[in-house]
Amino acid sequence: MRSVYIKALLLSFGILIFALAGFLVISRTMTYRSFAQGTRIGRNAAMQFEEGSLEYENGGPKALSSYLDWQRSFYPRLHFYFTRKGRDLVTGADRSPLLRMAQSRWSFLAVTSPIIVAVPSSKSVDAFIIEVPPENVMFYLDYYLLLLGAITILCWGLAMQFASPLNQLAETVRRFGVGDLSARVYSRRRDGIGDVARAFDQMAARVEKLLSAERRLLQDISHELRSPLARLSFAAELARTSPDREAAAMRVNKEIDQLTDLVQSLLCVTREDGDLSNRKLEPVALDTLVNQLLEDCEIEAAARGCRLVSMGSNHVQLLADPVLLHRAVENILRNAIWHAPPGSTVEVALGSTDGKASVTVRDYGPGVPAEALAQIFKPFFRVDSSRNADSGGVGLGLAITQRAINLHHGQVWAENAEPGLRVSVELPLDRLSVKSRWAPSVVHASSDHGDTIDPAAIYELQPPTTDH
Repeated sequence: MRSVYIKALLLSFGILIFALAGFLVISRTMTYRSFAQGTRIGRNAAMQFEEGSLEYENGGPKALSSYLDWQRSFYPRLHFYFTRKGRDLVTGADRSPLLRMAQSRWSFLAVTSPIIVAVPSSKSVDAFIIEVPPENVMFYLDYYLLLLGAITILCWGLAMQFASPLNQLAETVRRFGVGDLSARVYSRRRDGIGDVARAFDQMAARVEKLLSAERRLLQDISHELRSPLARLSFAAELARTSPDREAAAMRVNKEIDQLTDLVQSLLCVTREDGDLSNRKLEPVALDTLVNQLLEDCEIEAAARGCRLVSMGSNHVQLLADPVLLHRAVENILRNAIWHAPPGSTVEVALGSTDGKASVTVRDYGPGVPAEALAQIFKPFFRVDSSRNADSGGVGLGLAITQRAINLHHGQVWAENAEPGLRVSVELPLDRLSVKSRWAPSVVHASSDHGDTIDPAAIYELQPPTTDH
């Protein structure tokens, strides 16, 4: 970054030198113009020419010399000559070089030579020559150099002002490039450099978020696949050892289908341009879907020592993507099961009102801090950031749920039920058919409440996808 300092200083010095040269040229030009005919100094010079002519005609060289000395007493910094055909009438010296200098059109550029003015002109037979020494032109040069010194200091500060933030920005970019994703400039400048720094900070934050999300997604996918892979492995072992090969094969096929659905759902949450119109929609009965989920999750509930309670009212059918809707409700239900204390219940309520169908899942667990209620639907967010098997899932389940519900133009939210957490889903009833049919509650109980459960059916499960 030293080159920035050098370039800024060289540019500043170049500007200063150019300004000095311009100052001298302008000073000489203005001096020449001040002797032009019609100006006060020009009229005074013409009068001096006439008076010198009269002195020479009346008194000869001696009288002319006295007149010129008298003029010098008024203008001690100037030199005066009276010539005839280029010859000095007082001393007889050749003044032709001075007349040639007065004729030159570029004499104003010769800043180190004197200014020569000839009246009435340099080509006349008789001419009154006024010589202005260069030191008179540069009378204010000392002050100008003092000003140059002050400007030089300011230019150095200006170079520092531009080079330092660029140096900081370059260092931050290098740190970010070698893997320090937290590197930021945090510039408070309000100029173009500040805009560039803030643009970099925004880009770096976005890149960090994307890279972190990508790494977390890989971890979450591997973690999310453990449960279905464990069930699939167990089902394959049953297919090998169970006397009922057909039932075991059906169980394997079911686990394969669930694993396929899970992978599709995990990919779905990464698609930012998802559109429900591009999916295959078909009529879906919500009560059937919920009851099927309760049956599928019965083993998990038994393993956790809790029981599932269905509290439904209406037979609600809607046009939807059954895979997405199934996964959305399943994630909520498995999340509740994981956080339900042993001996407690997980309540699943289905209903319809005000043109909307609703599914509500409540557990009696510890709940979620109020400030985290809106965060649990973000991908990879978990109240407990640890990743051990005892702390729950990886923070992807409710994000998948929200994505699926949003694609169906519905909404999902969570609230503390004190005790426990209540997660509610609402889906619009546009193009839905609702048929009232009050049904008795369906209770799926664990072995703690007297039901007999085949120990072989209790799989060696990894924690399901949970988010609080």
